[in-house]
Amino acid sequence: MAKRDYYDVLGVRRDATADQVKAAYRKLARKVHPDVNKAADAPAKFREATEAYEVLSDAQKRKTYDQFGHAAFEAQGGPGPGGARTYTWTGTDGGFDFADFFGGGRGGFMGMSLDEILEALGGARPGRARRRESAQRGGDVEYHLTLDFLDAVRGTTTALRLQREDQPGRSETLHVKIPPGVKDGSRVRIRGKGGIGPGGSGDLYIVTHIREHPYFRREGDDIYVDLPVSPSEAAAGAKIDVPTLDGMTTLSVPPGTSGPTRLRLRGKGVARAGAPRGDQYVVVRVVVPKKASTRGLELLREFDQAEHFNPRENAPWK
Repeated sequence: MAKRDYYDVLGVRRDATADQVKAAYRKLARKVHPDVNKAADAPAKFREATEAYEVLSDAQKRKTYDQFGHAAFEAQGGPGPGGARTYTWTGTDGGFDFADFFGGGRGGFMGMSLDEILEALGGARPGRARRRESAQRGGDVEYHLTLDFLDAVRGTTTALRLQREDQPGRSETLHVKIPPGVKDGSRVRIRGKGGIGPGGSGDLYIVTHIREHPYFRREGDDIYVDLPVSPSEAAAGAKIDVPTLDGMTTLSVPPGTSGPTRLRLRGKGVARAGAPRGDQYVVVRVVVPKKASTRGLELLREFDQAEHFNPRENAPWK
């Protein structure tokens, strides 16, 4: 069966930028990865997408593909795990000069000189006659992993099941340590667990995706949480238990606090290797009853009158 055009595989235009190619591959990889897509053709589609990305994400391979199509790689045994093989040339005392075969100047094969063809294919300028194939390292592989918010912040160990290229139909289980503090889109490198090639194996890159938390939010290495307080707690001040990454702690809300006000808990944020730990910010939000009783409303009015309180006294439009 003829191979599909790599641009059609990723769903991008032929003038797509490198960032557009990368974004298209990541979106497609998440959709057809065998761990999330149980369709029978998912592994084949994932391999097809990865092969297309390996070529179109490499400027030199993409140039070659645009000039010669799939034939450029099929002639060299396919792009393979590490991409198209590279050929070097050595001279001999006999034989013919390949430059004579292709023709010099602009009159060579497909209007290109031999130098241009070899440059497009990743090779070197020939001397005379024989070529030697240089061993290529296997290609790098991406694995998309979704983590719970707290596992990403604290670090975790997870088991990954990967298909083995050298033994079709068999899989390998890796127990991978995810370091504390990874973010959405972080890449964790596992050496030697990528594609297999004659020059050695490539690397595995785990791309992390983080689920939202019910009440924690993350901004950089800082953690945010909203704290609802009543009008009386905000006016008189209060000691309130609040959640942190390390468990519950008691926070003092100063008297006269108006919302939204940020109260800082130093050193209660995200801890990452080689970086100071972030902080936690508690955002105080004053909440009133949706349905206040008649007596409650009377007391609130009495409070305003007793304090001569006008919340708009210092409004910028005054």
